[in-house]
Amino acid sequence: MSNADIRSPARTAPASTGTVPGQRLGSLIGGIFGLIYVEVNAGSLPGPWGTALRIAAGVAGAGLAVLLALSLRARPPVRPGDRGGFRGSYWLVVAGEVAAIPAGAALLSGPAGLPRAAVAWVSVVVGVHFLILARIWRLPPFRLLGAGIAVCGAAGLIAAAAGAAPAVIAGIGGVLPGVLLLTASYGGVAAAWRAAPARPGNA
Repeated sequence: MSNADIRSPARTAPASTGTVPGQRLGSLIGGIFGLIYVEVNAGSLPGPWGTALRIAAGVAGAGLAVLLALSLRARPPVRPGDRGGFRGSYWLVVAGEVAAIPAGAALLSGPAGLPRAAVAWVSVVVGVHFLILARIWRLPPFRLLGAGIAVCGAAGLIAAAAGAAPAVIAGIGGVLPGVLLLTASYGGVAAAWRAAPARPGNA
């Protein structure tokens, strides 16, 4: 999902020697969630803006899918001994994320009386998720992505607490994180292309 390899820190090696398992999968997952973020939350924006963003996100998602498909034809070699970073620590982070999202949303919708802030809370959790993974996998780009998404979520929560309009909350807490995820996914695909070896007869 980012322009860095998804891997265990114990397997660190120069990117020029090949790519690693999970890089394209991470870009696909990030692109899907980014697309969902924008499509769901852009509906709260004023007429033409929401429609334009939804169309742009759809085009970006389709373009990402095409690039991912084409990149499979230029698949770079996987370094011997490399394994994906989706291990125990990763699933612990996911489990914490799955527990935190509904718990926070229930609190916001109930005692806090801020049901529209739920999307911003989701962004905070997703951002923290990337920050933790950045530390586990030693991936600085994840740190930037996670910080950006978490800041958007926190700003959305503040806006909701201040009584901001639904469009403002959705735009800051939902649409912007979606754009960040889509952008990071394109970065991941670009990294896979750069790592692919040149093939005779291919441009």
